[in-house]
Amino acid sequence: MTLCALLLLLLVTVWIAWVPSPDEPAYVFVTAWGEKGSAPGQFNDPTGIAVSDSEVFVSDARNARIQVFDYNGRFMRQFGSKGDGPGQLGRPMNISIAGDELYVADYWNDRIQVFTLSGRPLRALGLAGSGPGEFNAPGGLAVAANGDIYVADFYNQRVQQLQSDGKFIRQWGTTGKVGITAGQFNYPTDVAVTDDGTVYVADAYNDRIQVFSGKGEFLRKWGGPFALNIKGSFNSWFRTVSAIAMGPRGNIFASDFYNSRIQKFTADGIFLSSFGDQGRGPGQFDRPLGISLSVDGIVFVVDHGNHRIQKWQPGVIHRANE
Repeated sequence: MTLCALLLLLLVTVWIAWVPSPDEPAYVFVTAWGEKGSAPGQFNDPTGIAVSDSEVFVSDARNARIQVFDYNGRFMRQFGSKGDGPGQLGRPMNISIAGDELYVADYWNDRIQVFTLSGRPLRALGLAGSGPGEFNAPGGLAVAANGDIYVADFYNQRVQQLQSDGKFIRQWGTTGKVGITAGQFNYPTDVAVTDDGTVYVADAYNDRIQVFSGKGEFLRKWGGPFALNIKGSFNSWFRTVSAIAMGPRGNIFASDFYNSRIQKFTADGIFLSSFGDQGRGPGQFDRPLGISLSVDGIVFVVDHGNHRIQKWQPGVIHRANE
C-alpha cells in the first residue's frame, strides 16, 4: 500500500471516529423576540434562560434584571435592579428553576440568589472567595431532586456541590488551577444534573463536556479528539461550551458559543444533531448562551449577540414509504 493510500485510510478512520454524522433530524426555527435596549421586552447582553410549565425566564445581564415571558414571547413581568443588596443583581448569568423557585448565578456579586417565580427575593447563598461554599464569579448552576445545588465557579476553576442551605459537600477541580485532564476545568460555565445525581459540566474553554457520578466519580467526557481542549467546528466538536441543558428524554443540549449553534447528544455523549449557524436572520445565532427546554421538548435559546430569544421545535423524520 502506498504512502498516499495509508494517509487516506488514516484520514477516513479519524473522520469516522471523531466526526459523527447526524442521527436525528435537525430542529425547526419557530420564532424569536427581543432587540437591544432597556425597555420591557428588550435586552442588553442576555445570558441565561429557564422555563417553567408556562413561562420563560431570561437573565438580562447588563440590564441587571430577570424578564419573564409566555412561550410566545409576550412580556409578563420583570424583577431585579442593579446593585448588591437583597434582590439586586450584578450580572445575572445562567439560571435554573427548581419547584416554585428561581436560582440565579449572580456573577459579579459572587453569590447565588433565590427568588419566587413571581420575583420576590428569598435568600442568597455564598460569599466572595475561594474557600468551601465561596465563589469567584459563579456562571451557572443546577438543583438536584434532593435540593443540592451544583455551581460552576468560573474563576475558581471548579464545580461545587452544596446543600440547599449553602453548606459545602464536595467540589470537582482544583481551586484556581486550569487543567485539561479528567476532572480538571478551564473556566466552567454551567451545570446540569439528572434525577439520579449524575452531573454534566460545561467545561467551557476546554471545549468539552465532563460527566461525574452522584458520588463524585469521573465518568466520561466528550468534545473533539480525546476531549483534550482541541476546538473545531465539526459535529461533536466545540468552540467554547457556554451552557448545557437536559431534554425531557435525558438528552444533552449544548450551546456551542463561537460556532453559533446548538448541539444535541445522548446522555452518553453520542452526537445526534445540531441546528443554527452564524448570522442575524431567523434561525441564525450570534454566540448563543443559555438554553432551556419545555417538558414537550421545545427549545429556547439565548441569542446573546443578537440580543434576543429564539424558540425551536423538534424536526420530523420523513420516511420514503410515508
